[in-house]
Amino acid sequence: MSISRMVVFLGLVLTVSAGIHYYLWARLVRDIGWPMPWGRVLGWAIVALALAFPLFQMASRSLPREVATPISWVVYGWLGLMFLLFVLLIPADLVRGLAWLIERLAGTPADPARRQFLARLFGGLVGAGALGAAGYGVWSVLRPIAVKPVKVPLAGLPDPFAGFVIAQITDVHVGPTIGRAFLEELVAKTNAMEPDVVAITGDLVDGTVARLGPLLEPLSRLKARHGVYFVTGNHEYFSGAAEWVAHLATLGVRVLRNERVSIEREGAALDLAGIDDPTGGNFLPDHGPDLAGALAGRDPARPLVLLAHQPRQVHEAAEHGVSLQISGHTHGGQIFPFNFLVPLQQPFVAGLHRVRDTAIYVSRGTGYWGPPMRVGAPAELTRIELARA
Repeated sequence: MSISRMVVFLGLVLTVSAGIHYYLWARLVRDIGWPMPWGRVLGWAIVALALAFPLFQMASRSLPREVATPISWVVYGWLGLMFLLFVLLIPADLVRGLAWLIERLAGTPADPARRQFLARLFGGLVGAGALGAAGYGVWSVLRPIAVKPVKVPLAGLPDPFAGFVIAQITDVHVGPTIGRAFLEELVAKTNAMEPDVVAITGDLVDGTVARLGPLLEPLSRLKARHGVYFVTGNHEYFSGAAEWVAHLATLGVRVLRNERVSIEREGAALDLAGIDDPTGGNFLPDHGPDLAGALAGRDPARPLVLLAHQPRQVHEAAEHGVSLQISGHTHGGQIFPFNFLVPLQQPFVAGLHRVRDTAIYVSRGTGYWGPPMRVGAPAELTRIELARA
């Protein structure tokens, strides 16, 4: 990403953030009419929280992890709560607006006391609802990782591959609030599946090898009969993809960069391919997806499983006769109602779907990004079992 594009992006993010914080102050502080000094305290608290995220982003890389992690929980936790407050205030404002319109049409004199009562009523309901949803969301990411079983029927699957198990790990986002302990639990549950293949479909990290490399050591203990494979996600490119590709190799993880491997079993074979994330070419000249290159010279009679971080790559996969694409990226929306926004960029939000003769499974993700919470989109460690159609 060029410096000019980054400046424009950051400017847009800060402008939107400032606008949302002003809206929260107007509805939850000014309109409610808190008695002094609480109104002033809450106003300055909102200003401080608005500044916390950009200031922390600038300082976080120079802070020791033991200092940065608790601050991250506060900063990113507020981002999640802020979003929930904003989302819940919109329907509350629609109701208030409707009440105002009815007053105007009926010619009823304005009643400041009634308006303040409504502001306090809706402010209390919104605050309680947002805090409840945020609390549930935090509990959702702190509870043990759930294994989600998925059976995928594939046409032409050889008999020896019926029951073949792929453990999918995706969108872990090791970084500010996810560390080694999470990975140790993840590795133990993955190994307990006794998978044939472990597929890590991108966005494993949010930070550099220098900062996070030691935290990924548990991945070296992943066990699978036919290997552990990885493809890049967009966040690897934000974090130094070339260094991560090299580092993962030292942990016994095979990175598939627009390439294909053959998996043989009792005289039959299945192809496993992996392609770079579409953002790769914006960061490194020799990166970016090349599905045609990955599939060049393959036997079309063999079933082909493709690892691709973003679901939108499935349309090209269907043109090339891919049997199954395994993806992540969407987090299933992570926090409601983002699941309704994901389709603006991706064809599928979560679950098993088909595009012509190609099946695609989209995981909701194993970790989370940003706010340490999930509302309406629980995390998953996916156990994909292949079956004959």
